[in-house]
Amino acid sequence: MNRAQLKLKSKVQLGNSIFSNSWLISVVVVLIAGAILGISSVVSLVFVGFVSLALNMYFKTLVREGKASVESVFGVFKNDLGTTLLLGIMQTIFIALWSLLFVIPGIVKYYAYSMAFYLKSEHPDWDWRRCLDESERLTQGHKTDLFILDLSFIGWYFVGGLVFGVGTLWVQAYHQTARMNYFEEITAVRVD
Repeated sequence: MNRAQLKLKSKVQLGNSIFSNSWLISVVVVLIAGAILGISSVVSLVFVGFVSLALNMYFKTLVREGKASVESVFGVFKNDLGTTLLLGIMQTIFIALWSLLFVIPGIVKYYAYSMAFYLKSEHPDWDWRRCLDESERLTQGHKTDLFILDLSFIGWYFVGGLVFGVGTLWVQAYHQTARMNYFEEITAVRVD
């Protein structure tokens, strides 16, 4: 599936209208996640794992079942909370350390580890290291495609920013849905 098809599929899953229930619920979920992570850097380091996993669980339900379900966010508590906490912290630390070398290795590792929480939501029993390792394996040969998918949203974020940044919430919901669809595509290709 190409980038245009992923984005079209994501729009349909969000209800094809920025005022549909699915899209509006997604905006609220993204807003709450952003508020939690925006409190402070220390607090966000602690909560990054939980928020990332909750977002992935929400968008997984939206993509797979075709409906927005806020209850799916609470599925994060069915996972091993310690492992989720460690995954968020270790992912952040590893990307930061790779970024110290130069910007490019940090970006490469960001994309290499970008599927870790998607994998954690699929496999709650995996430890943090296995999630990172499997994410790295899964994204081999796909990092550039994911980077280009992310770049394709820049124009949307710019337009969303023109209305005092409020529009970026809708774009973030659209972007997260497209990334979940991308995860679905690459996991369908790479069957264990």
